[in-house]
Order: sequence, then C-alpha cells, then structure tokens
Amino acid sequence: MATERPHAQAPRTLKMTQRRFGGPEVLEPAEGPRPAPAAGEILLRVHAVAVNPVDLQIRSGRAPLYGQPPFTLGCDVSGTVEALGDGVTGLRPGDEVFARIDSGGYATHVTAPAAHFAPKPASLDHIHAAAAPTAVLTAWQALIDIAGVGPATRVLIHAAAGGVGHAAVQLAKAEGAYVVATARADRHDFLRDLGADEPVDYTAGDFTEAVHDIDAALDLIGGDYGPRTLNTLRPGGLFITAVPGDPGLAPEEVEARGMRFAAVETRPSGERLARIAALLANGRIRIHVEAALPFAEAAKAHELGEAGRAKGRLVLVLPE
Repeated sequence: MATERPHAQAPRTLKMTQRRFGGPEVLEPAEGPRPAPAAGEILLRVHAVAVNPVDLQIRSGRAPLYGQPPFTLGCDVSGTVEALGDGVTGLRPGDEVFARIDSGGYATHVTAPAAHFAPKPASLDHIHAAAAPTAVLTAWQALIDIAGVGPATRVLIHAAAGGVGHAAVQLAKAEGAYVVATARADRHDFLRDLGADEPVDYTAGDFTEAVHDIDAALDLIGGDYGPRTLNTLRPGGLFITAVPGDPGLAPEEVEARGMRFAAVETRPSGERLARIAALLANGRIRIHVEAALPFAEAAKAHELGEAGRAKGRLVLVLPE
C-alpha cells in the first residue's frame, strides 16, 4: 500500500504587526503566507528595517495613515531580491537593494514596486542602508527640490541630531549652505562633526534670540516651533515642515508675514535613491545608527524612539 507524501509547507513570512492602536506593547509577532510579487513588483527578503518617527505616530493612532488595524508598519528596508514579478527589468534574484516602500517592512518578506528600489551601495551594510531612505529622501525633497539651497543659503534645521535632521545637515553642507542646527548641548560635537556651522542649544533659552536672517528653515518638530521659527526667517524666507498632521501653523499665517510655506510629503523613488546612493557611497552623507536591535525587540525600539534622545536612526535586524 502506497503511503501519502506529506504536503510541502507553503513558504511563510514572519511579521511584527498590531491589532489595535496603543503603546509599544501592541506590536506582536505573527506568521502569514509569503506574498508573491505582482506585475512590476519584487519580493524582497528583508535583512533590516528602520524605525521611523511616523511609525510611532501611526502605531499609537495619533497619525492613522494606514486606517484601522490590523496592519504592519515599516517603510525603510534593505535586503535581497528573492523573486521578480512580470515585467521587472534591471534587477535579478540575489541583488542587494534598499528602498522606501509604502508599508509592511516589519517583516521577513515584503512585496513592493520595483521602481521604489535602488542598488544598495556596496560600502554600506544592510543596517545602515535601511536607515537611509526616508531620512535622506525627506531632506532631499525639502532642501534640494523645494528650497534649492546653495552656497549663499542660510539654513535652519530643527531636531538636527535626529534621523532626518542629521541627514539634512549633511545634505545642506554638501550643497555649500551655512547650517544652523538646533539640538541639546550634548549633541553639538556630533553636529559639528557632520558639518553644522552653528549648533544652538534649544534648552538654554529661546532659539529665536540667537538665530536670525534664515533663508530656509526645516521644521521636524511641529507644535509651537512653527510660529516661533517664523521669527528667525528673513523677509521672503521659506518655512518647510516635514511634520505629519498639524505643523503648528497654517500656510496663510506664513504668507501674511511675507514669507513662504511648503510641506514635505516623502514619497518612494528608486531613481532619486540611486542618486542618493552615490552620496552614501562616497561618504558625503554618513548615516548614524544609534541602535540596531533584534526584530523581536521592536517594542523596545519604539520605546527608545519615544524617549526622543536617540541620535540618528534606530533599526531592526531581521532573523536569518
């Protein structure tokens, strides 16, 4: 009598998901079927995923950009191409790539449009590559695309020692701008090492008393920083917010003061990321990773992020 062969188990994916809004404790591991890439997509084996500040806001419900749970967080990934959907050219299985994707990066496998990905610089490990996309893409859109900073530009960057902030300092310096950077005093040496010309300790007094004649200000904090920052701008200066939700003031308020308003909404772009990869490869932009934690410690990474004291980036390392 012939014996039946056991059915091969379908490939699985490990995720860090959430079924409700709340604190870091709502993040929980789950397994599901491994996704298959649709036309124009790739299947990525994720090796590292960054923890972005917006992840904390989405998780808590303060910025419900994904709607109601359940969902899986994670936009910045680095890994290896595992499979290609129909019509994908220029990539092949085994290629090491990195990207900003729309969501779902807290997982061992994720599918996303191939156009979102760029080759990972060989000089970067997956941890630092995963830490780069949103930070540098946001800084690029704000300072290059919107502000057009250059050698004659005085730039103010708030939260300059954070993820986007420390990338923005370096990008502005790479374009020749004069950079004023707000951060706690114990971050000033870090900022000077990145190229900041004038670190300002926002805890020592009102930063508006020390900062003047700014051409373009990048606000990464929100709240009352928006209205206060207007006092640092020259007439016709540009206020740029990268704060999701309420930036603390309306465009009309800025324009009524004779200044300009712009908001950054960071989008995936493999083409732009390929240009950024060259800056990462030659060291003109260095991504600082404050901590790389095991995937199982996603809640701890969120706790560190909410403490607001991390320099640079936080990253989760996926199991092999």
